[in-house]
Formats: sequence, structure tokens, C-alpha cells
Amino acid sequence: MMRHLTRARHAGAMAIGAGVAPRRFAPYHLAMRLPSVALSIIIALAATRPAVAQSLQPKWSDVERETLEHFQALLRLDTRNPPGNERRAADYLKSVFDREGIPARILALDSNRTNVVARLKGTGRKRPLLIMGHTDVVTVDSTKWTHPPFAATRDGGYVYGRGAVDDKDNVAAGLMTMLLLKRLKVPLDRDVIFLAESGEEGNTRVGIGFVTSEHLPEIEAEYCLAEGGGTTRIGGEVKYATVQTLEKRGRGIELIARGIAGHGSVPLASNAIVHLAGAVARIGAWRPEIRLNETTRAYFERLAAISPPDVAQHYRGVLSADSAVRRAADDWLYEHEPRHSSMLRTSASPNVITGGYRSNVIPSEARATLDVRMLPDEDADRFADAMKKVVNDPAVEVRVSSAFGRPTGVESRLDSEAFKAIEASVRRVYNVPTIPVMGTGATDMSFTRAKGIQCFGIGPAIDMEDGPRGFGAHSDQERILESELHRFVRLNWDIVTSLASPKEGAARPRAGQR
Repeated sequence: MMRHLTRARHAGAMAIGAGVAPRRFAPYHLAMRLPSVALSIIIALAATRPAVAQSLQPKWSDVERETLEHFQALLRLDTRNPPGNERRAADYLKSVFDREGIPARILALDSNRTNVVARLKGTGRKRPLLIMGHTDVVTVDSTKWTHPPFAATRDGGYVYGRGAVDDKDNVAAGLMTMLLLKRLKVPLDRDVIFLAESGEEGNTRVGIGFVTSEHLPEIEAEYCLAEGGGTTRIGGEVKYATVQTLEKRGRGIELIARGIAGHGSVPLASNAIVHLAGAVARIGAWRPEIRLNETTRAYFERLAAISPPDVAQHYRGVLSADSAVRRAADDWLYEHEPRHSSMLRTSASPNVITGGYRSNVIPSEARATLDVRMLPDEDADRFADAMKKVVNDPAVEVRVSSAFGRPTGVESRLDSEAFKAIEASVRRVYNVPTIPVMGTGATDMSFTRAKGIQCFGIGPAIDMEDGPRGFGAHSDQERILESELHRFVRLNWDIVTSLASPKEGAARPRAGQR
């Protein structure tokens, strides 16, 4: 997946705008002006929950050793997609669950691209909680890696490997959370379900698509935790966490220009490439209307509250009822923070152009493929009609694909028990604010959201600087700090126990207790 950030999941786990020059991007301003915090501070248990018995508290030094063992084992399994071979990871995970006495099943449409689901039973007072992580990774060019991509090399406090932050970090954290719940016999008010799915990086038919269509009762839940969000470190300090509460939906649109074929020595007004070039230029300059939703409105409000005044004015500007103020703020974001501009609207990016086959022949047809990322409530037909008006050329057809690659899901609620629990856990583990975010890319949560499950994307702390330096997700030196992997396990543990343990009686262990 894209980490998005997608997962920017993909210049770091939702490190907003990674890759943009520091003077131009808000988080870098933020880094210079936010007060530093002692990362060792862990806030005590919430007032509504009593302290837990000492016997229920994990011994984190032992947990960290085991986490690293499982994480490295998963990274060493070559599950690049294509071809996938996710069965290697599914079999490994099931063997761990089997040894621990945790009921687990293999679910498969393709015998070599399997999924594994495990469940710990609760009292049933509340609906289940689902933890997801995908086991496939994107392909690699091994010649460009300093450390072998499937060696899980430890160097300088980091673990290097394909999937280190997309998405075997989530898989390992979910696994460890399940193991700790079982070993410590944590009382649960709701079932806790773990799903490791295949095919997220482009073949959802064998993974989450298959599971949600054929095995939904096995994963049906009230809430879901998966990838898509992240925690941002700048200059070695954690500054804020983002939680993905919805995402755009991708749809392919083609521009097809047609004209008269002829000899290249005689230019023609009907030249398909010329018409296509004009259409592409008009689409490239087009910015559809700004439309905010609960998540994006909260995102810009919260980001403005923790940003310096010269940057915050633009975040507040896009929220303004004054069209001139809104337009000026949008212009600034488009130039300086294009990821934020994309959050404001349905976007269209012309990414592939084809046409012609030799220099002395005028082709009769030329095509451009657009990557269109629609807001969750966008009407596809309405958007296509608007695009046709922008193209404004009868020689160019606007062709919309017949179906979305991923379904449309409902926005997860910011006033829900789950979002509040995540905010509280982020405070306890990192002592930083939480900002809801709409993913501009795609995750498997689109499928679970479409089934009525409220989903929240989280991720480990990633250095903002890693993406531009080539150490982020999908890069040739993908890596994660060991210390941040361990803190991410604690974050998962804290969130899950907050949501699944009884509010009275036995309570969750402290996230920082050793």
C-alpha cells in the first residue's frame, strides 16, 4: 500500500508533504517552534480506569526481544508483489498462533496467496475489534540496496528491509498485541481479531476483497486498526501523530484524441497528438472545487492550531467562507504543499501518454491516462462531465473506467470511542497531539469501511527526513528505528487494551511499564 502515506505512506508513514523543501512545508516549521518533550514521559492511566494488577503488566524488555525476532523473520520472507507468495508469511504467523493456543485459520482464494485470521474471544459486551496488516510488499531492485532487501539487517539502531514500514511493522505489532493479550489473560469485553491479508499492493482480489466478500463474519467488527496513519519525528523528536479516518478512491480516466493519419511532412490540424496535448495541458492546470469533510476540516483546524502564524493563516484560509481568502490559501498550498491541496478536492494527474509509432507518420489516435483520486462522496458522472467541459474539444473523448478498483467507505467518526482512545494512547505513549487525516492514496481499509466497520489508520514514528533521503516506504533503503518499532507495539497494546478491556475491574497495563 501506499503509506501512505499515501502511506506519503510513502515518504514516511503519512509524513505530510515529505520530500518538499523544509522552508516550504509546515511540519518543518512546526519542528522549529513546537516545545520539545521528554519522550520518556508516559502519562498514567486515564482517570476512568483503575490501575491494573502488577501481574498483568508486560515485561517490555522481553517483549522487545521477541518483537525483533518476529519482525526480522517476517522481513526475511520474500513476499514481493508480484508474484506475492504471501503464503510464506501466513504460514509463519499461523505457526506462532498455533504454538500459543490462539485459534487461527488460513483463508485462501489462491493457495500461494493466503490470508490468516486469528481471534481472541471476549465477553461479547461490545462488538469486536479488528487489527489488520498486509503481508505483501512492493518489488525491489536489489542492485540499488546497500543492505539486501530481504535480510532484515540491523545497522545503527535501524532495521533495513522491504516492508519495514509498509507494512510488516503493523503485522508484527498486531501479532505481539495478540500474544500479550493471550499470555497475560487480559479480560476482554469484545473479541479481538487479527487479519494478515495478501495482495494489498495491487491484487486485492486475493486478499481483502476475497475476505470481505466470502468470509466477512470472521472479521466483522465495530472498529478496525490498520496502516494509513503515522507518527512524525523531526530532528529526532516526535511532533504529532496522524490517524487516517477516510481515504480517497482511485478511478482511471483516459483522454483519447482521434484525428486523420497522414505523412509527417504535411502537418494536419486534426493531429491527434496536438489535440491530446491541449487537453492534457488544460486538465493539468485545472483545480476542481474545494470540498471539505469532517476529517479534512478537523485536519486543517488542528494543524493550524500547532503551526506558526505565517503558515497557519493558509490552513485557516481554506476553511474561510470568503471565496477570495479561500482561493488565495489554495494557491499557496498548491505551490508549496501540494499534498494538502490534493486533500481539498478530487484530483486528476495525467501520468501516462501514448501515441504514434514512427516519426514520419501522423497517428490517428493518442491517449493519456489520468490518475483520478476522488473524494469519498464524489459523483463520478458529475466529475466526468466537468472534465469534458475543461477539455472542451470534440476530438478528445473522456472515458471513465467502468468500476472503481476499491469500494467507497464511510468516514470514521472523530467522536467515536475508538478515535478518543487512539488520541489518549498517543498522548500516553508519545505525548503529542493527534490529527485526523484523509489519505490521498489507497489502503485495504476501503473494503472494511464499505462493510460498515469504522477504521483508523495508525503507524510508527518515522523520521520526516527519511523520505527525501531515500529511506522511506517503497524506497531502496526502507528502514525503521528499532526503538520506534517497540514504541509502536506499545501504542497498539495501549489502544487495543483501552478499547477491549473492561472499563471497570481489570484494566490495561501502562504503556511504558517495564
